[in-house]
Amino acid sequence: MSETTEWVSLRQAADLLGVHPATVRNWADKGDLPSRRTPGGHRRFRRADVTHYAVAQGEISKVELQVIIQNALGQTRLQVGNGKLMSETWYAAMSEGTREQLRTAGRRVLEGLRQYLAHGAPDERLSDAIAIGKDYAALLASDGLTLPQAVRGFFYFSEFVINAIVTWSEITLPHSVSDWTTLVRQVNTFIHAMLLSIIEYYQED
Repeated sequence: MSETTEWVSLRQAADLLGVHPATVRNWADKGDLPSRRTPGGHRRFRRADVTHYAVAQGEISKVELQVIIQNALGQTRLQVGNGKLMSETWYAAMSEGTREQLRTAGRRVLEGLRQYLAHGAPDERLSDAIAIGKDYAALLASDGLTLPQAVRGFFYFSEFVINAIVTWSEITLPHSVSDWTTLVRQVNTFIHAMLLSIIEYYQED
């Protein structure tokens, strides 16, 4: 792993842990989260230490949810950045403007999911998933994509979230089967609400 990817800034560590930078600074001052100083006096945190700190929470916490979401976002960026998506017919059918908007929309999806899970997955917060699904469908429909193409694209990216959960479950301290089952069920509920919203938009259009 390169120096650039192994070490993260205070802000990046806070984003990974889903807390305010001042909280991370406090943890570092107390010695709970190891850090080092750059020649310019800025804090740097080893990515592995940040992950370990999240694992040490001992439960599927808000911290772990943030790491899972960041993992999914990283997978998405990798797929977009390496050019492999152009081999997908549904992606090739999009205009560059639509692709750019979807990059922003991806963050909205993951943040909506994070908020949904962090609040205990209440039904009333599924309105966010429904609204996001509708906007996604409207964007792709305006670009001439069919419903099957829109659904293929949706499945392609939603799989990153499930993969992130599976990966995290393999590297963390043991959790109960019930914890992971509940998390996957809640994620699927959010994803399914988005998917139904997409289908309904195309049927009404």
